[in-house]
Amino acid sequence: MKLTVVGCGYLGATHAACMAELGHEVLGMDTDLDKVNSLQDGRAPFFEQGLDDLLAKHTASGRLQFTASYAEAADYADVHFIGVGTPQMPGENAYDLTALFTAVRRLVGRIDRPTLIVGKSTVPVGTSNRLTDLIHEHAPTPELVKLAWNPEFLRESHAIDDTLRPDRLVFGFQDGDTTSPAILTEVYQQLLDAKVPLISTDMATAELAKSAANAFLATKISFINAMAEVCEASGADVHQLAEALRMDPRVGPGGMRPGLGFGGGCLPKDIRGFMARAGELGADQALTFLREVDAINKRRRTRMVDLAREECDSTLRGKRITVWGAAFKPGTDDIRDSPALDVAEHLFRLGADVTVHDFQALDNAVKAHPQLTYVPDPVEACEGADLLLHLTECPQYASIDPAALTARVNAACVLDGRDGLDPAQWREAGWTYRALGRP
Repeated sequence: MKLTVVGCGYLGATHAACMAELGHEVLGMDTDLDKVNSLQDGRAPFFEQGLDDLLAKHTASGRLQFTASYAEAADYADVHFIGVGTPQMPGENAYDLTALFTAVRRLVGRIDRPTLIVGKSTVPVGTSNRLTDLIHEHAPTPELVKLAWNPEFLRESHAIDDTLRPDRLVFGFQDGDTTSPAILTEVYQQLLDAKVPLISTDMATAELAKSAANAFLATKISFINAMAEVCEASGADVHQLAEALRMDPRVGPGGMRPGLGFGGGCLPKDIRGFMARAGELGADQALTFLREVDAINKRRRTRMVDLAREECDSTLRGKRITVWGAAFKPGTDDIRDSPALDVAEHLFRLGADVTVHDFQALDNAVKAHPQLTYVPDPVEACEGADLLLHLTECPQYASIDPAALTARVNAACVLDGRDGLDPAQWREAGWTYRALGRP
C-alpha cells in the first residue's frame, strides 16, 4: 500500500520506517526541514536502537521518502497516519493539541477523494469528535474522509520491536464505518497473520487505551516506590519485597522495579493529561489517586538528594559528585523530565560540583543544563568524586569493576538510584553502598 505519516518525530519516524519494513511505500511528512533532510539521508535526529539502519535501508530502496509539503502528502496516498506531538500545555496538565489540529486541518484541506485519516498520537478521549468537526469544516468533500484511531504503545529503546512485533493492536472506528476496518487490516496484515491480538472497538475506547495503559504502569511504578518509603522506615528490603510481589500472578512483574521513578515525554504527561480530561468530563474523582502516583514519583527524586546530603555530612556545598546517567531511561538520548538530570540539577543548586556521564544523551544534556560538567568516559567521570550516584540503569554501568574506581575517588560511596548495581560486589571493593528502600 501507499501510506503517509504526518509528523516525523520519535513516533512518526519510527512508524514510517517500520511501515516500509512491512513492504508499504511510505512518505513521511514534517514541517521541520532539517528533520526532513536528516531522515531522507537515512539518519534520525534522535537516538533509537536500530532506527538509522532501517531508515538507511528503505530510503536507499526508494520505499521510504520524506517531504515538508502537505500538498505532496495529500496527493501521495489515501491512508494518512497522524503522529504529531501532543505535549503538555505550558502551566497546565492538559494536552496541547495545537499541532494535531493544525496538521489535520492543513492535510484535509487538500483532499478531494476517499481517504482514511488514522490518528496515532496520544490524545484525551473525545479528541476524535473535535477532529470530525474540523474535517467537516475544512475538507472540500468531507463525506469522503473517514477517521480512525490506532494508538501507539512504543517504549523508547524498544520502538522498532514494539511496532513490528507488538503485543496487541487497537483499532478504533466511528459508528457506521464499514470501509475503514478493511483498510487498516490490510495495512497490518503481516502482523495479524503472525497472530498479533487485535482489539477493534469504538473511537473513545481506542483513544483511552494508551492513556489508561500509561496510567496503570505509572501506578505500579509508584506503588513499589511507595513500598520503598515504608521499607526505609522499617528496615525492610524493597528489592526482596518486589521479588515476592512479582511472583504473584495477580500482580505480575511489569513495572515492579523500585528506584528513582519514571520520567520521559510520556508517562508524566499522560497521567496529568488523563486527570485533566477526567476533570473536564466531570469524572475527576475517579482519577484522584493519580495525583498521589505523581507525588510519589517526584518524592523519589527528593529522597535521592536527601541521601546525597546525608552521605556528605549534611552539606553539599563544594562536594564533587559524579552522576552516572542523563537520559530518562537507558538506550535513548531523550532527557525530557529526566529524573537523573533533575537530581543532578538539584545537587548543583545546593552547591555541589556535579559531573555527569551518559552513553547516549550527553549532547542533549549539555544543551539543556550547560552549568553541569560532562565527561564522556564513566570511569574518568569519577575522578576526585566525594560521591557517586547511579541514576540511569544502563547495563554498561553494572559491568564496571568498582575496584578500578576506588583509587580515583575521594570517598568510595555510591548511591544506587536504580537498583542496578551488585551491592555485594561494591561492598567487597570497599565501597559504602546505599539504595532507595534497602537497608
